This record gives sequence, structure tokens and C-alpha cells, in this order.
Amino acid sequence: MKHIALSLAAALLAGTALYANELDELKAQIAELQEKTDALIDETSNLKTGFNYTTVDTNASVNGMGPAASKVYYSKSPLSIGGYGEMFWSSPDNDGAAGDAYTDVYRFVPYIGYKFSDNIVLNTELEFEHGGEEIAIEFMYLDFLLYEAFNLQVGNLLVPMGLINQRHEPTLFNTVQRPDVEKYLIPSTWHETGILAYGSFSDIGLSYTAGIINALALNNDNNMPGSVNKKWIRSGRIGSEENGPMQRVAFVGRVDYSGISGLLLGTSAYYGAATQGRPSGVNAFMYDFHGQYEKAGFKLKGLYTATSVSDAEKIWAEAADGAEGYYVNAEYDVLATLSTRYRLPVFVQYENYDPVSSVAGGTRPDLEQTNTTVGVNFFPHEQVVLKADYAMTDYHDSALEDYNVISVAMGFVF
Repeated sequence: MKHIALSLAAALLAGTALYANELDELKAQIAELQEKTDALIDETSNLKTGFNYTTVDTNASVNGMGPAASKVYYSKSPLSIGGYGEMFWSSPDNDGAAGDAYTDVYRFVPYIGYKFSDNIVLNTELEFEHGGEEIAIEFMYLDFLLYEAFNLQVGNLLVPMGLINQRHEPTLFNTVQRPDVEKYLIPSTWHETGILAYGSFSDIGLSYTAGIINALALNNDNNMPGSVNKKWIRSGRIGSEENGPMQRVAFVGRVDYSGISGLLLGTSAYYGAATQGRPSGVNAFMYDFHGQYEKAGFKLKGLYTATSVSDAEKIWAEAADGAEGYYVNAEYDVLATLSTRYRLPVFVQYENYDPVSSVAGGTRPDLEQTNTTVGVNFFPHEQVVLKADYAMTDYHDSALEDYNVISVAMGFVF
């Protein structure tokens, strides 16, 4: 009897194992059938509507760009349409330099891309600012995808510097306004005509970009004696303007390390001509160090940048020839430990910068300032953000009036 019982038990166990294996195979077959059914439904829908679309992968990035700007690279269709938008309301909580409360339909930006083949991609960004008051092509380039370690972009390109210039979509930074350091000193969004080579070495976590772009024109109205102001670098951008001068070029390069999970460390630099037209022989050197670390709902990022101009006195006797600044931003998602698709990061940002740290001669205007911003974001969807922040600006020069501003905003990518 004992042997019979053992035999029955063994047979029962064997049958149970066989049943479990068959059940696993059946589940796999059902899953595969469901996947094929979903694909068939998608294809049928596309045939009916004549339209094939791709949703944004918020984790995707090609050559350091934002997820919506990278959409064409993984689009289901050769034609890709994406974009982003943002609008805000701001009001000072004290009289004076901040002015009156106002609202601005700040940006609506469509991306239109097309894949001629798996290796040749057209990517474009059209920008409508301030309710359509300003319209520009922010980038338009052909990307020749050759190898993981070497690819080429040709056209009007995003300059690969800083944390925000290439990743300027509103879901990627938590303040209502972009940091001043990356607005006036980098200056974002900075795009120029040129050619860039880029690639990555994924086994060691390194990526690079290097190339030649149209040079800045720092011989502009905001850098004239008696009127030098914090826009002197920003006003030097040529971008995609009609009949934009291109008599001189500059080198730009970038290296990033991301071999440790959640960590990004990098540096970028611009070196070359500082003027278009006369005078010649004036060069600018701009560089930055940037970093970011994120883990379990916490994110810390920061950037330091400086610019120096050699022989700036050739431009004008009192032309600006230096600028420097930095910022640090820390955030924590208070919903990170909960089982929810929503995100609610709270943050604080501190930045200090001197947009005119030196001039070629004469008296330097004291424009150094610090901005401290606290705020909160709410993500009801990974592609949609609602923002609120309180920004406090303090000038080093007591003759300039400090001010505080409260702002609310909405932004999206698609």
C-alpha cells in the first residue's frame, strides 16, 4: 500500500507540473494573441482614418534633446507631428521693478519631422511666441544616422550647451520661467546654422557632440558704451533670421557621462569668433559644467557657466568682455512613495549671476543678482504639468530695486 500511495503521489505531482506548464504556455499564447489583436485594431483604425500616430515616450532622448523633439526618431510613420506649449500668469507682490500683473500665451511649438529612410531624418521646430507675435524656425536639420558612435546633423541646430538649451520643453524644468543663468548667459534657446557630429559609447556611459556653428555677434546694441546690459550675450544670437550674417564661425563641443544610474555629469564649450562683420580678431570662450542626480523622487541639478571675450576693446572702448553665474535646483516628489500615476514635486532653486562681470574699459555696471525660487508642480499626466512658484530677486547694487513675483503656469508636450 505504501508503494501504491507513493506512486499515486508522484503521478499527481507530475500531473500538476504538466498542468502548470501547459497553463503557462496557454497564458503566453493568449498574451501573444492579444498583442496581435491590438496591432490589428491599430492597423484597421489607421486604414479607416488614413492617419498613423505615435505617442510621446517621455523617457526618450536623441542626442540630448527632449522627448517630444525626439519623437520623429521612433515614430511609427515616416511623418511625425509633435510639439509643446506653455502659458503663464505673473504678478508682483510689491510695487516697483516687477511691473504689473500680466498673462502670456508664451509659446506654442509644433515639431514636424520626416524619415526619408532609417538613416536620414528631417527634424524641425516652429515657434509661435507671445500669442503669435513672434514666429521663428527654432531648428531645421537633416540627421544622418550612421553608427552609435558617429552621426551627423546639418542645418540650423540647437547648440549643445547647458542643461536646458536642448531640453527646453516645459515638462523638463520645474520653474515657470527658465533659469536666468541659462537665458542670459548660455543663452537658451540658442540655435545656429552649422554641422555637428555626435555619438555615444554606451558600454562606458559617455556621449559627445562637436562641430562648427555660426558665431555670435557680440557687437550689438546691448553691448554699446553707456548701454551695456544683461542681454549683451543673448542679443548676439543669429539663429534663423532672414539674411542672418555668417561671416565667422566657432567651435562647439560637449561631453557627458551617465554611466551610473540616475547620474549625469558633463561639460560643454564654445570657442571662436565673437563678432560678425567688423571688427575682426575678437574671440569668445564660453563654457559650462553641469550635473544632475535623481533617485526615488528626489532630483538635484546644477550648472556653472562663464564667458570671456578677448580684445573686446576692438568692438567698443567699454564693451562687456565677461559674464559668469550658477544655479542649483533641488526637488522632491511628495507622491513618490504612493502607488499613483500622479506626481507632485516641490522644489527650491537658487541662482547667482553677474551678466557683466567685466568690461574692456571704463566703469562696469553692477548688475549682479540672486534669484531664489520656491514652488510646486502637479503632473496629472506625464505629458502635462501645472506649475506655481514664488521668485525673489535681490540685486547686489542697492540702487536697483529688489522685487518678488508669484506665477502660475501650464505646460504640455505631445
